Amino acid sequence: EKGYETGEHAPGLKLGGCGAYKAAHHIIKTHAKVWHSYNTTWRREQRGMVGISLTSGWGEPVDPHSQTDRDAAERYIQFHLGWFANPIYRGDYPEVMKNYVGRKSAQQGLGTSRLPTFSVQEKTYIKGTSDFLGIGHFTTRYVLQKNFPFLQVSSYHTDPDLAELVDPNWPAPGPKWLYSVPWGFRRLLNFIKTQYGNPLIYVTENGVSETVQCPQLCDEWRIQYLKGYINEILKALNDGVNVKGYTAWSLLDKFEWNKGFSERFGLYHIDFKNKNKPRYPKASVDYYKKIISANGFPNPREVMS
Repeated sequence: EKGYETGEHAPGLKLGGCGAYKAAHHIIKTHAKVWHSYNTTWRREQRGMVGISLTSGWGEPVDPHSQTDRDAAERYIQFHLGWFANPIYRGDYPEVMKNYVGRKSAQQGLGTSRLPTFSVQEKTYIKGTSDFLGIGHFTTRYVLQKNFPFLQVSSYHTDPDLAELVDPNWPAPGPKWLYSVPWGFRRLLNFIKTQYGNPLIYVTENGVSETVQCPQLCDEWRIQYLKGYINEILKALNDGVNVKGYTAWSLLDKFEWNKGFSERFGLYHIDFKNKNKPRYPKASVDYYKKIISANGFPNPREVMS
């Protein structure tokens, strides 16, 4: 979407309304081809697994008693996670995506939908091509209905007819888009369990960046973020969600898309101005070490002894 719709990221194309859908269509078909290639050639010998990693926020209805808001929140998750997961787990794009993009394409006078279609053979070929689902998750939004007039320039952002809100009380320690809302993660994981037949899940990315550098490396907000989100994963495990692994994002400060080195997600601080790029542990390193060694939240009395 940022590479082919808004042009913020490489390759920097601004193909409004259709570029992101075409790119995603190719990604999904290519993913299926790789899965089948491994399945027929290497699986018996190597006994490995092939999956896909998808990043998605959680959309919560502003008013849970409003059917309109609940529908908008459903569209939010289907236009993010379902866009890729639905073809892989259920054989086709989500119905709500097909309906909304198809209707808006018709209103624009287009003969076919801007959302590409899979042939019957492709649907069969793609469905089931995932031995596990990787999930990247960082934040949550409140969602409500918002109608965009069809005369506007078509866009992936306006197609689902929704607006995103945040609670001003949510902690926002890093960039302006990343609010700490741990309970959204449990809801996302339970959605995946219900929607896609409780697949094997590996959390491939979860963390928070700092935009203001802390010279004392005292990233207390990251500790609180990790504590909150990991705790919600544990709750999801108790709900019966099949989460098998967790990866904090990320081990080191690094080059972060179009933000370069200015946005730091790392547990380890990197001095990029030094030619040797020395690494310094932030406070979150010690905290995360304790979680790893206990394989969960340690008993406070055990830690002190």
